[in-house]
Amino acid sequence: MALVAIGACYLDTILTAPYYPNEDEKLRATRISRRRGGNCPNTLEVLSQLLQYRPSSAESSLNLIAVLPSKSSMASQQIQSSLGNEVWLDKCIYRESFSEPASSYIITSQATGSRTIVNYNELPEMTHPEFAAAVEPLHAGRAPDVTLECIHYIRMHFPEAKISVEIEKPGRPGLQGLADAADVVIYSKGWAQKNGYTCAEDCLRDQSLKTSGASLLCCTWGHDGAAALEPKTGKFAHVPAHTEEMGVVDTIGAGDTFNAGLLYGLVYRDHDWDFRKKLEFANTIAGLKVTQEGFANLQRALNFPSY
Repeated sequence: MALVAIGACYLDTILTAPYYPNEDEKLRATRISRRRGGNCPNTLEVLSQLLQYRPSSAESSLNLIAVLPSKSSMASQQIQSSLGNEVWLDKCIYRESFSEPASSYIITSQATGSRTIVNYNELPEMTHPEFAAAVEPLHAGRAPDVTLECIHYIRMHFPEAKISVEIEKPGRPGLQGLADAADVVIYSKGWAQKNGYTCAEDCLRDQSLKTSGASLLCCTWGHDGAAALEPKTGKFAHVPAHTEEMGVVDTIGAGDTFNAGLLYGLVYRDHDWDFRKKLEFANTIAGLKVTQEGFANLQRALNFPSY
């Protein structure tokens, strides 16, 4: 089975500052770090760790489809190196006349924990024919940031494929249509609040009336944990946030880690983990992630007695 993640890949520059500066203010950062980012690559990196412990019968490949600069560029080589040999990039679309990747510049405030993100991306977007050519040999398992047209293409050519989407950015138009076309929908707290919901359960129960084909809806709510609803059965679960003694160190990529944990449960442990346990595991691994910089060694979540 092939699991495919389709979306943007960034190189992140992260500045940690005592507080978020005012306009025209000069402020010295306390730390700088650089890493590969992007929702889909982050999720695949965590999944590649978890798949070391998948059931022996669950053969799988992890594939990223993203627009990248020239294949020989330093940026593309860095992205490949960051994902290792477990994630395949052979279906990525390389823009050979570009050398700079999509980039994010992130200021994290030590005073409030806020993250302010400025993106820059001059790479031309993926076109529908490029998407079709890339996905044709594959069965798509995850497509969090494709257009509705591309989802319809998958439905037509790969009717057995399961599609999940992440409804994350509050100001992006057309996300409700994507949610209605998917099998699994993961809503962010920011999107839910922007759309008038005051808690995860309210979001899921109302969205279940607007997502006719979904089999599972999830909503993360930061320190208030996460919730999930199966529209067809009415099953609902809420789990509190997983916390560790060392507290919060780095929240960048926590949602991507939650997504990886949920997909691991849905795809690779569907027969031995129940509905609630899948949600608990996703919450646990996301809770571990925020206690550290980056994504290294998150497979240790599977060492918890419950798993």
